[in-house]
Formats: sequence, C-alpha cells, structure tokens
Amino acid sequence: MKKIYPKKLQVGDEIRVVAPSCSMTIILPANREMANKRLTDLGLKISFGKNVEEINEFRSSSIKSRIADLHKAFLDSKVKAVFTVIGGFNCNQLLRYLDWNIIKNNPKIFIGYSDTTALQNAIFAKTGLVTYSGPAWSTFSQKLHFDYTLDYFKKCLMLDEVIDIKPSKEWSDDAWYKDQNKRELIKNEGWLVINKGEASGTLLGANLCTFNLLQGTNYFPDLKNSVLFIEDDDVSSAEEIDRNLQSLIHLPSFKGVKGLVIGRFQKATKMTNEKLIKIIQTKAELKNLPVIANVDFGHTSPLITFPIGGEVSIDTKKKSIVINKH
Repeated sequence: MKKIYPKKLQVGDEIRVVAPSCSMTIILPANREMANKRLTDLGLKISFGKNVEEINEFRSSSIKSRIADLHKAFLDSKVKAVFTVIGGFNCNQLLRYLDWNIIKNNPKIFIGYSDTTALQNAIFAKTGLVTYSGPAWSTFSQKLHFDYTLDYFKKCLMLDEVIDIKPSKEWSDDAWYKDQNKRELIKNEGWLVINKGEASGTLLGANLCTFNLLQGTNYFPDLKNSVLFIEDDDVSSAEEIDRNLQSLIHLPSFKGVKGLVIGRFQKATKMTNEKLIKIIQTKAELKNLPVIANVDFGHTSPLITFPIGGEVSIDTKKKSIVINKH
C-alpha cells in the first residue's frame, strides 16, 4: 500500500480535538486552560468535537458520537490536524464503523498515544496514512519540564528535517496532572542496548497490549521490513509485558521485523533492566535483532513524537535512532 504523509502544521492552522477513548470531562479545568494556551502559543487555532464532553459509566461516550466527531474532523477542510483528548481503553470499538475512505481521501495529522495506537495502526493498515504517536491534547497541559516533549513534537509535525533522537536529561513518573507544582525528576541514565546491530525500515509503534488487540484482524499492519516501537503502562506487570511480547513474536509476520525499540516503563510495572534483558535474551526470535530500551516514549514523561508508518534507522554501536521520513 502506498504511504500517505500528511502536510506539516503551520502557524494559523486549525486543529480539532476529539475523544475516541476517554471523555474530555475527566480533564481538570486548569489543565484544559494550560493545554489550550500551549497550543495557541504555537500559533494554532483549536476547535473541539461536538461530543467530547459526553461521558458514560466507562468514562467514554457512545460509538456513534465518537465516530461522528472523527468523521467530521477529517471531512472539515479547515482542520489540518486531529488531536485526541487522552487515552483510555476502548477506541478499538470504533474500527468496524469508520469510513476509511473519508480518512484516506482527507489525509491530515492524527496524534495521540496509549489506547489511541489501536486506531493509529488500523488507519495506517487500512489507508496508508502515516499517523503520529506523541502527546495528546491533555499532555500539553503539563506546566513544568515540558520542553523536551514540545521540541520533538515540533520537529516531527512542524518541520521536514531528519530527526536524530537523543535521550532526555531527566524523566518523571509522577502524577503531574494532579499537582502541577510538585514534580519528582529522575536523572536519565540513557538508553539500554540489549542486542547489538543495525536496522532500517517502516516504523510501527504502539502500546503493546493495545497493539495486540489488533491481532487476527484486518486492522493489523504489515510487519514486513519494520522496526517496532513498543511500550506498556502501569496496568501491566513485567510478567504481562513478557507474555504480550511473546504473543506478538508468535505472529507469522513477525519474521518481517528488523529491530525493536522499547519505551521507558513506569515504576508500577516493577520492570528492571535486569528483568527486561532476561525477557529479551531468552527469546530466540529476537537473537539477531537490534534492541534498544528505555527510550523516551510510553507513559512516563517526557515523550518523543514519532510517525507510525514513517521511516527509521537504528544503530546500537552509535546509540543512534534516526527518523528519516515523517
């Protein structure tokens, strides 16, 4: 399938915020204001889907409402990018009801992470449209220590340059959205190289347990000549991450994977470098694949933005991750 790269964001462009997973109702008023200010400071105009405030017992909204907002966002020619409010658990409910031609014929930036990656990988699989794993609208409400996240957002979505990713100096796993002024920063020790080597290919990335929801469906992307970016959140343990990775490896198409990049895990997973090294090195299928871990994406802060369907090269000797096309 031919890849479709959406146009980059420019000053004056309108973005549309939609809620394919959790409702915007869960976002605190002060955090909403901060997110809007951050984005308008970039010169962007913000509009919201009609149903973003709808909420049910699952902290989400009806399939009909979520589909309507997504379709309207892609059909609106004034809208240049679609942002998700936040993640959640249920955007895979939408896949059967989406009009893929609407998305394919009206290509634009679609950005979010976590649960959103089910929708993003399905979009790439069904239409060829490159989407972006990166900060959701609510992520822009982070008051302090946001520079790294913002820098990679701009590099990926507002510029055309090759992106040479570097580790952040510090990271955090705190509930910043509850208390914006109480932050707990941790020195970044850099990336962990588990298996040596080089690889280049199509970048496919996702929250691991969410990615696996697409297995056995026609929404799962082709893994041929791919470099996988995977992460998981604090709902998972090291043991669950192990078996979810094994499930992915069991796919016949996994033989097309050329390399693996792993995002930083939250403390609650109780994942350690030692555990992760053992998980990777006990899997024969990964023996000849370069593997780099503790990269700045996932459910800790800060976050890089990367293109699902873009082109990437990794080199463990140089400790290099370069996004060549986005």
